Amino acid sequence: MNTLINDRIDVRISKEQKELIKYASELRGFKNLSEFVVFCINAEAAKIITENNLVVSTIEDKKIFLESILNPPSPNEKLKEAQLKYKNFLEGDEFDNREIK
Repeated sequence: MNTLINDRIDVRISKEQKELIKYASELRGFKNLSEFVVFCINAEAAKIITENNLVVSTIEDKKIFLESILNPPSPNEKLKEAQLKYKNFLEGDEFDNREIK
């Protein structure tokens, strides 16, 4: 892998963590521990970004979503009607269950 190295990340981990990571690296056939760590963090970062973008793909989408959660619109007539039908359905269901018992 011909990668230009132009930055550095330093982390502190326990000896046990390092041995575990080193073992996994060897099992996967990486040349060295750094190559394995870079591979893993790149893969995880890509996964997180992909998962995030599946829900809301742009900053504007995120703003719209957040605004609708924080300031939901008032229910319209169709929603009120659906709520009433659902409530009647539940009450009817409760009545039927009491008769069966």
